[in-house]
Amino acid sequence: AIELFQQMNLEGVVPDKITFVSLLSACASLASLAEGKRVHAYLVASGMELNVVLGNALVNMYGKCGSLEDAKGAFDKMSE
Repeated sequence: AIELFQQMNLEGVVPDKITFVSLLSACASLASLAEGKRVHAYLVASGMELNVVLGNALVNMYGKCGSLEDAKGAFDKMSE
């Protein structure tokens, strides 16, 4: 998923919410906090609204990567 995302960027494909959820899930599965933070930063820079689905994916990724403070921060920013 991460390699595909990088290829999408090279080809100018704009990611959607489903893409971000898939990326965050891949980062969580790999316990890759650094990559997850890069995806989160890209998500914020894209201006995409953090809905419940994306928020849950962020909380899950940060939790599985052992960053509970970041997980709580993502949870606190989720819209209802």
